[in-house]
Amino acid sequence: MRHFSHFAAIDWSGARGARQRGIALAVASGTAAPELVRPGHIWSRAEMLDWLEGVATSGIDMLIGFDFSAAFAFADREAYFPEWPESPADLPSLWALVEHLTAADPHYEVGGFLAHPQARRHFRHGRGDVGDLFEAGAGRLRVVEQHQRATRQAASVSNFNLVGAAQVGKASLAGMRLLHRLSGRMPLWPLDPVPRAGPLLVEIYTGLAARAARVPAGRSKIRDGAVLDAALAELGSPPVRHIGPIGDHASDALLTAAWLRAIAHDPARWAPAPLTDTLARTEGWTFGIV
Repeated sequence: MRHFSHFAAIDWSGARGARQRGIALAVASGTAAPELVRPGHIWSRAEMLDWLEGVATSGIDMLIGFDFSAAFAFADREAYFPEWPESPADLPSLWALVEHLTAADPHYEVGGFLAHPQARRHFRHGRGDVGDLFEAGAGRLRVVEQHQRATRQAASVSNFNLVGAAQVGKASLAGMRLLHRLSGRMPLWPLDPVPRAGPLLVEIYTGLAARAARVPAGRSKIRDGAVLDAALAELGSPPVRHIGPIGDHASDALLTAAWLRAIAHDPARWAPAPLTDTLARTEGWTFGIV
C-alpha cells in the first residue's frame, strides 16, 4: 500500500470575488496534530493553485483531498450534457471545456460557462430559472453519489443544482478550472495511476470525516475548539488545542486532514466495488466511499 507522510484537506468555495472566506487548507504531517496553512488568511483560488503547484514541484509524499466534485454525471446518459454536440468524452476534456468557456471570468469564476446557451439548459439556476434538460427532482447524480445514498454512507446533492446552501455545482466548476491546470502535473485518483512517490489528489467529502469522528448527524459543522479536539481524538489524532470559537471551514479542513491520515492505509478505500475504468475516466470517485 502506498505510504504518504503528509495529508492535506482543502475546504473549497465557488463564490464570486477575489478572495473567499470559505476556503481553508490544513495539513497533517507524520503523527502530529493537523495544522492550518496560513491561519487567519483569506485565500484566493489563485493562491491555492500556487500552493498546489508548489507541492507538485516539491515531490513531497502528500495525499491532498479537495472538497468539490471533479465531474458531472455521465454514466446515466453516456454524456455529461446530452443534446450538446460539444459534450466532452472524459474528465480532462470536461475541464478543458469549462476553462474554454470561462476564460474571460476573473478569479477562477464560472459565469461564462453557466451563461452558455447549451450549458445552461442542464442546470437549476434559481427559483423559476430551471434549464429544460435539468432532471426533475434532485437532478442527475454520479454513480458514486447514487452509491453513497443507497448505502447511507453520505448524502449527495446533484452538481447540476445551483440553488441553496448545500449546492456544490459552482464550487465544482471553479475547481475544474484548477484541475485543468494541474492535469499532467499532479495525478488525480482514480483517473491516474497512484504514483510510487510524490503528491496525489483525491476528491473528498468533509461530511465523511465528521461521521467517522462520531460528530452527531445534523451537527457536522464544528465551531468550538474543544469539540474539534474531541472529534480528532476519535480519529486517533493529537488535539489542535484551539481555545474557544473556530470557523467551520477551518475545522472541516483540520478534521478531514486527520481523517485522510487515518484511512489512507486501508486497501478497501482504494478499490471500491462499483468503480470501473470507465467511471474513473468519466465520473471519478469520492475517496473514502466504499
